[in-house]
Amino acid sequence: MVSTDKASPCDRLLDAAARLSYRDGVSIGVETLCREAGVSKRSMYQLFDSKDQMLAASLERRVARYQARLAHPDPDAATPRERILYVFEQLEKGSVDPDYHGCPYLAVLVELKDPEHPASAVARGVKQTLKEAFRTEAERGGARDPELLARQLLLIFDGASARAGARVERLDDGLATATATALLDAAGLA
Repeated sequence: MVSTDKASPCDRLLDAAARLSYRDGVSIGVETLCREAGVSKRSMYQLFDSKDQMLAASLERRVARYQARLAHPDPDAATPRERILYVFEQLEKGSVDPDYHGCPYLAVLVELKDPEHPASAVARGVKQTLKEAFRTEAERGGARDPELLARQLLLIFDGASARAGARVERLDDGLATATATALLDAAGLA
């Protein structure tokens, strides 16, 4: 979180949008966002055309950090299998945080339902990038059908994330990684 005494109004708005939309959903009001950020509505609309644009910018701003968290720390030394399983290990680790509410990008897609919404476009792009990363690793590892495996892995990732975020499933027992391992084995990934 950025300190409000040194952060710009834009940064404070983007930080508030990230916190509140993750915790409470994207339907948070402009008044609430502005109050949380310590920025007037007038200032917000000078910085962003709409709340929708601000939400999209907030999501876009977090992409690099999200992707870095899922990237293996030593990708050159890791095998494709290790790089894929690392993603699921990170999901399991993150899911035990009491403030975990699932994947923020999946949550936006589910909540908004509008594929034309600017935040939906950002979220879809992030999910597509993750699927492509799975597909690339599946190809490198010699999977029989890399595209199918990538789709299956994303389905497991999103399902596990959503269920853990809703607190109907615990991931600290390694279930997501074990399920991904079974898929990798069935796909013939080395």
